[in-house]
Amino acid sequence: MTSKHIVIGTGAIAHAHAAAVIAQEGRGSLVHAIDVDVARAEEFAAKHDIDRWGTDLAEALAERPDLAHVCTPPGTHVPLTVQCLEAGVPVLLEKPPVLSLAEMDELVAASERTGADVAVVFQHRFGRAARSIGALLAEGAYGRPLVATCDTLWFRAPAYFEVPWRGKWEVEGGGPTMGHGIHQFDLLLALLGPWSEVTAMAGRQARDTQTEDVSTALVRFENGAMATIVNSVVSPRETSTIRIDTERATIEVEHLYGYADRDWTITPAPGEEAVLDLWTPTEDTALSEHRFQVAALMEAMERGEKLPVSLQDARVTMELVASIYASAFTGQVVRRGDIGPGHDFYDKMNGSGAPWA
Repeated sequence: MTSKHIVIGTGAIAHAHAAAVIAQEGRGSLVHAIDVDVARAEEFAAKHDIDRWGTDLAEALAERPDLAHVCTPPGTHVPLTVQCLEAGVPVLLEKPPVLSLAEMDELVAASERTGADVAVVFQHRFGRAARSIGALLAEGAYGRPLVATCDTLWFRAPAYFEVPWRGKWEVEGGGPTMGHGIHQFDLLLALLGPWSEVTAMAGRQARDTQTEDVSTALVRFENGAMATIVNSVVSPRETSTIRIDTERATIEVEHLYGYADRDWTITPAPGEEAVLDLWTPTEDTALSEHRFQVAALMEAMERGEKLPVSLQDARVTMELVASIYASAFTGQVVRRGDIGPGHDFYDKMNGSGAPWA
């Protein structure tokens, strides 16, 4: 049976969602495009061969789609997602899913109340290499993880921030920690497991924004591994990298916006050459794009299973985001579980205010 999909918000990222559904070769169909700008919705619908478009989300939900793709700016995610859930329609929610942990918990409560699922877009979890290597790490095949680095070093010129909603806490929820590096360190969490504590710094080095343009963090994981995380939008040579040193090997991936098998390398420790037989890269050049997560979603829908990545999964990553900001702005170590109702950084990522505000 072909699943029916609607797309809410038809800006740039929505095209990745549409392409991901189309790539499933008949398993899903795009049936409705919704946007506050009807002309943009019509243009999007024409490009992706969608029969219906408009500005009325209630009308689209009345058609009982199987999945709603929420692709609007992050400040609108909660009300739109709740509207879908109350109509009984599951949601695939773009990153960042919410602007705060309070909003995340609001969505968790809405999903539990309605019984409708929400999955969050963290597509790098679904590349072939990450899934294979992650499973090997989890079973201890590479030995105990010891130390790691995770860098998202991107460049966004001042003109990028001229878009009205960019660089503002109340609309984007944060800078590169929230909106750029989040994909890479979510992958780090998927590979290493839950984090336990963080010490961080953040700064506005070169861009005229409310939010940071650089953050750095030292993170300890529950398994004892220690990692550095750097998120930047002022780095001319752009790269996205993860390196994990374990007892038996160094595991590395370097890419920009998506990786293929060729972007991963395994370097054995002396005497541990046998680890090279654990995973072999293929010649497949497909990048870790939305289509792999959408394929996993469709498989889960067809089997009647919970959708990956759940709100609970995403909350672990979002709590790290909030904790990086809390540590950076207060100068304190923040432990997982510290930020809850009543905490300055529970209701908004900038807490009581950035030091440069």
